[in-house]
Amino acid sequence: MAAGWLQHLGGDRVEVRSAGSAPGDAVNPAAVHAMAEVGVDISGGIPKVLTTEAVQASDVVVTMGCGDTCPIYPGKRYEDWELDDPAGQGVEAVRPIRDEIRRRVVDLLDSLGVAPAAR
Repeated sequence: MAAGWLQHLGGDRVEVRSAGSAPGDAVNPAAVHAMAEVGVDISGGIPKVLTTEAVQASDVVVTMGCGDTCPIYPGKRYEDWELDDPAGQGVEAVRPIRDEIRRRVVDLLDSLGVAPAAR
């Protein structure tokens, strides 16, 4: 959802990479549904494993509970967003997570000097 929001709000002004320390086989259907409700299509997303190369190529690394399994490199900006895990939850439970992620993405874009495409 974070990558979907970042792409949606940042457009071509940011490059988005999305990966996880233990990605699932498919994007969470409840997350796809919740994001579609607000006009963001993440249905084409493909879960990927977080690689050291992706971290090295990034200016900001946002983590969501990967703890010690995420590669750490000096000079990178890291943000750890503690959020409820939407895995296995229905869309009702995912909506507030979606909305909190959107708020954090807007804050991130603001900190980077990138005006969100839409608020």
